[in-house]
Amino acid sequence: MPSPEHIAVVAREWILKAEEDLKAAAYLLKLGRECPTAAVGFHAQQCVEKYLKAVLASRSVEFPKTHDIEKLIGLLPIDTPIRLPVRVQRTLTTYGTMTRYPGDYEPVTLTEVRQAVSTARRVRRDLRSILPKTGRKSA
Repeated sequence: MPSPEHIAVVAREWILKAEEDLKAAAYLLKLGRECPTAAVGFHAQQCVEKYLKAVLASRSVEFPKTHDIEKLIGLLPIDTPIRLPVRVQRTLTTYGTMTRYPGDYEPVTLTEVRQAVSTARRVRRDLRSILPKTGRKSA
């Protein structure tokens, strides 16, 4: 079993990567109508995914290599303060998978990705409240 120090380090690494994704999404949003919306959606999804993985790692819960937000939320301890409707979970998962590649889907709108970034910020706030202090530091 990993030591508490190792667990905190792993959680912190997930958090740092999540923060990079949130920063990239927020920066790209500043481009307004020129914003690459699919890229913003991807980074918002990645932020949520990585915060979920930080919590799982901090609780020593093994998780698969997946971008599926619904699957990751299903692995969280019951007392985890996250409330994301299944519709939002699935939309985020789509941003992390399908919209990254060419395909037959509706373009992601600026309004939709603004909402995705807002969701990522809310998830970040809620999950940081339960992460160990040593795992919450960000750059």
